[in-house]
Amino acid sequence: MAGSNQAQLNSIQEKVWEGRLPLEIVLDPSECRTYDKSDPYLILYPRVSYLPFILPRLHSFFRSSLIHPECEPHSGWFSFEGVPLKWHYPLGLLYDLYAGSEPVSHSTLTDYNNPTQSVILAGGIGNRAQSSDEDETGPSKSGHLPWRLTLHFENWPDEDLVRLDAEGLVIHDAFINSVKEADSLRIREAKGIMTLSKEDTAGFWTAIQNHDINSYRRITNLLLPPISQPFRQIPIRIFLPLPPDSDKPALKVVQSPVPSSIPISQTSSSTMTPSGARMQPQTVGSALHTLLPNLFPSRRIPVLAKPVLHGVVLPMSAPLEEVARSAAYGDGWIAIVICMVG
Repeated sequence: MAGSNQAQLNSIQEKVWEGRLPLEIVLDPSECRTYDKSDPYLILYPRVSYLPFILPRLHSFFRSSLIHPECEPHSGWFSFEGVPLKWHYPLGLLYDLYAGSEPVSHSTLTDYNNPTQSVILAGGIGNRAQSSDEDETGPSKSGHLPWRLTLHFENWPDEDLVRLDAEGLVIHDAFINSVKEADSLRIREAKGIMTLSKEDTAGFWTAIQNHDINSYRRITNLLLPPISQPFRQIPIRIFLPLPPDSDKPALKVVQSPVPSSIPISQTSSSTMTPSGARMQPQTVGSALHTLLPNLFPSRRIPVLAKPVLHGVVLPMSAPLEEVARSAAYGDGWIAIVICMVG
């Protein structure tokens, strides 16, 4: 595979995993025994991790303030500005979807294969989450960090969220099923996680829970083909501001495990694309032009919309498989949020 070597891809992945968002979590006032508000819970939380993992800590923190302290930690759920947040989405994806901050963009990022510029991209991913919610590209549309979320332990929104369980099996199964879906696309033998030992499968989930990149990378090295062997297909989830192009059957709108008002398209892309009489590596721009030509009429320039991943505008020239190897979420999917230009 042309482009970055494994060390460069690992460097980007490390920056992605270092990315964190400061959160200010407040208890729903209607559940607070003071009928006012309790002290907020402040935390710097990894972008690639999941909010239900901190429910036991939050339940312990807010227990003395709860009107019904006998509630179970797994009954907790989060909302932002009245919208229930999908517990099976990583925090960074939730923020990019709902907080609506202007993503980081560097005009110098014209060649993803340049190691120096790859580091700049990765630095943007990591540094954005730990800095002000405003940058040189413009102010946030929803205020400054920390991101303020509301925690609830009552009135579970059954129409929007699948209920969690005390053993954590629901979120575990949702994650593993997502990994299996990605495996079926990217691995030629379509085996993937199904071939792991019981210990490695358990260790993979523990690495996600503990945000342990070293253990996670050890398992993914067993799952992924070597860098010299291309993926069969590249798994992509696209979160759209508008319905997808109806004349593109390759772009399949799917119902997520949790109902969502945001159009979600689950698809895959080949690793190579024709360029005249030759084949070239599929880039972010060429894939989006094929899948969403109405939003991406150009393969090189984001004219109408921008592809955002981990709070950063992806370079249109970035080889898509390298993005999948270095910047996919823990379940193996590239989750791109489409933001309209202007």
